[in-house]
Amino acid sequence: MAFGKGRGNKRSSSTSYASTITMVVFVALCVIGVWMLSSNSIIPPQISQANTRTVISETERADVSASSNGNDEPEPTRQESDEHPTYEDNPGKLPDDAIKSEYEQQKSAKEKNEKTSSKARDEVQRETQSQEIQQDNNKIPEEKEKDNKMMQESDEGQVKQVVKEFEKEQKEQRDEDSGAQSGNNKGTQEQEQEQGQGKEFPDVEQGKKDQDSNAEVTYTDKTKEEQPMETEQGGTSENSKNEENGQQQQQQDDQNSGKEENMENNTTSEENEKEQKSTKDENGQQDEHNTTEDESGSKEEQSTTKEDNVEQQQEEQKEEKRQESSEASGFGSGIPKESAESQKSWKSQATESKDEKQRQTTESNTIESIMVGKAWELCNATAGYDYIPCLDNEAAIKKLTSRRHFEHRERHCPEDPPTCLVSLPDGYKESIKWPESRDKIWYHNVPHTKLAEVKGHQNWVKVTGEFLTFPGGGTQFIHGALHYIDFLQQALKNIAWGKRTRVVLDVGCGVASFGGFLFERDVIAMSLAPKDEHEAQVQFALERKIPAISAVMGSKRLPFPSRVFDLIHCARCRVPWHNEGGMLLLELNRMLRPGGYFVWSATPVYQKLEEDVQIWKEMSALTKSMCWELVTINKDKLNGIGAAIYQKPTTNECYEKRKRNRPPMCKNNDDANAAWYVPLQACMHKAPTNVVERGSKWPVNWPRRLQTPPYWLNSSQMGIYGKPASRDFTTDYEHWKHVVSKVYMNEIGISWSNVRNVMDMRAVYGGFAAALKDLQVWVMNVVNINSPDTLPIIYERGLFGIYHDWCESFSTYPRSYDLLHADHLFSKLRPRCNLVPVMAEVDRIVRPGGKLIVRDEANVIREIENMLKSLHWDVHLTFSKHQEGILSAQKGFWRPDTSP
Repeated sequence: MAFGKGRGNKRSSSTSYASTITMVVFVALCVIGVWMLSSNSIIPPQISQANTRTVISETERADVSASSNGNDEPEPTRQESDEHPTYEDNPGKLPDDAIKSEYEQQKSAKEKNEKTSSKARDEVQRETQSQEIQQDNNKIPEEKEKDNKMMQESDEGQVKQVVKEFEKEQKEQRDEDSGAQSGNNKGTQEQEQEQGQGKEFPDVEQGKKDQDSNAEVTYTDKTKEEQPMETEQGGTSENSKNEENGQQQQQQDDQNSGKEENMENNTTSEENEKEQKSTKDENGQQDEHNTTEDESGSKEEQSTTKEDNVEQQQEEQKEEKRQESSEASGFGSGIPKESAESQKSWKSQATESKDEKQRQTTESNTIESIMVGKAWELCNATAGYDYIPCLDNEAAIKKLTSRRHFEHRERHCPEDPPTCLVSLPDGYKESIKWPESRDKIWYHNVPHTKLAEVKGHQNWVKVTGEFLTFPGGGTQFIHGALHYIDFLQQALKNIAWGKRTRVVLDVGCGVASFGGFLFERDVIAMSLAPKDEHEAQVQFALERKIPAISAVMGSKRLPFPSRVFDLIHCARCRVPWHNEGGMLLLELNRMLRPGGYFVWSATPVYQKLEEDVQIWKEMSALTKSMCWELVTINKDKLNGIGAAIYQKPTTNECYEKRKRNRPPMCKNNDDANAAWYVPLQACMHKAPTNVVERGSKWPVNWPRRLQTPPYWLNSSQMGIYGKPASRDFTTDYEHWKHVVSKVYMNEIGISWSNVRNVMDMRAVYGGFAAALKDLQVWVMNVVNINSPDTLPIIYERGLFGIYHDWCESFSTYPRSYDLLHADHLFSKLRPRCNLVPVMAEVDRIVRPGGKLIVRDEANVIREIENMLKSLHWDVHLTFSKHQEGILSAQKGFWRPDTSP
């Protein structure tokens, strides 16, 4: 129903008094609201809604009164008809006081205002009493407070810092995302909103609890006591009590208000007045918009092009300032989510290998998980506490038709990934710290003596009481690996350990003493050996805190990219390089960087036995046909051995001049980078000819190469995070330096002196590993086969890594790593495979006392947390905000009592 003109004039004088009183009450409520916000008080949801409804009601009533008082003819409202929608709380009828006399209207308005003001005061008083009751309930007894005071202050400080850094990182990410999608004005508004959200952050030191429906923090100390800091939608015990108090108070309010005679009429009046105000606002906005268009239409037409250019320049300047600020403060800018568009610019290892295997008419296996809600059990495997699912699959090995190419030492993963847990050896202890671990380990951690019996005279390993000791020798360097390393440097100065030569592959590594002592020359070595009759040689290496993997040079390519290793080493590695057309040596050629060296230290180099002479003859012919240059042959008089050093060519000139095409050149469509279950081929790939192609130049010397974007990263190519590739690389590095220094180093309960073997389960550019450069750790960077193939970038910067599919087991022994880091891994795995076997694999790889850091979506964090708790891991910290979260946990010694 519309207000008539005559009735509006008649009421204009009488309603002015009500309007004045209403505005006074409204201002008073605003002052009270500001005071409540400034004192960090928490308004229970029910009371907050009641206050909001009251304020809106009074504001609308004041607006309607002012409208009728200030105009000779009120703005018409929409006619109540069939076209007008009727809502549940708006029956469409006018309240009774709309047709009362002037005196009755004035009296009614005054009574309503007094009731509203009284109700607001009662609500504030009840809210204050609720807080006092809550504070009393949450008080810790003095005796317990004294015992836990120091621990709580430390824990709360850590949580506060993690929350602060996580919030800052997400804020920077949202700033960057909004800056790329909108103009400068919109970006400024979003920054103001984010600053307002930042004010809601909890002050842990003062014990203040501000509600934040998007944040959740749980911190658990060594006694496994959970201290909830913030929860989603009032999930903490304190907020739950506030809600209960608020519900009780609201029920009382409803009962009292039910006694008031005009409650329903007031509600109806509010809705009709709201309708009239909305109509007026729409008409007013339309009039203002039309007036503005009339006055500035021509200006807008002239400035459209300028505004577009200005917005683009402002975005570029904003990005430059953000980068300058990051460099000045040492903080990295937030990394945006991976760009879907960038996926088109990158091949994944899965795509590369699939295409290559299809070209070779091979088949690939798919893994499907059926584990749902099963209780944890011990694995019932013959390998016992040394169980590696993909290398100890006895059923698959029995079905092999040939073992000629060591197929039985290769990966044969179960069709159903195991969900069982590997047992611990009797008497297992926490591993010895680096560098002491290089010389000795606990015998009961790797209780194998066969290697000591067979290789003890060559100083591989010896049993010394409760320890296994490692004198640092090997078959070719009985008097110590360090002397041998210096011998190679003297034989060829251009090797330049720790400068030109940084990343090494050690084939047939034994117990990895060569790689263990290369650390002293600032060189990292990927040590490689099969799980064979030399029992536990790789397990010895990992327990010594030296990088190694279990793998064999058999019938398939090794899981590494092409042209990435600076030097490949073989010291009596027992590999028949010259057989089958040199297929295995050609695999080394694929992985060796153009201009890189192959060091062959074996008896055919320096002995004159008939067998050795024949092998040397065949090896010489093969390396010559491969265009490898024999740079030098030197003898070590102390150890009584010799070493031949070959160099791979950097051009195709030699290949083109060969009289015989043996070994043949690979076909042009043969992808040298495809390495996931791809069969070996006896062919060579051409050297890169384009100056901007990877492998055409040697990387800059270490350590500069760590932070230098590879020269072959195309600036026109989009990076993983949507920026130009080289800029993406730098941003990623700055981001991880910030996260590591500000959060990981001090704030998540990790003692880095106990950490040596680290795995980044989902590396991108290797930024996390690069940020750990100054620590005494090494990082195995894993690039998932379904992710963009960035592993060559990791090697280019002087780090190493491997391809892997986390739907399968990793090729390492149980209890190998001190720390696993998973950045948005599980959310990307979930569409492909069941997470339960993945978590069983995490439990298998990590040592008792080892750590896990997970950064992922909030719902995934909760799922991982539940599984870790079922595994009896100690979850130290979980925090989530804006649908992103972080988790820190530590593995214990718990094992289930039963096996299937």
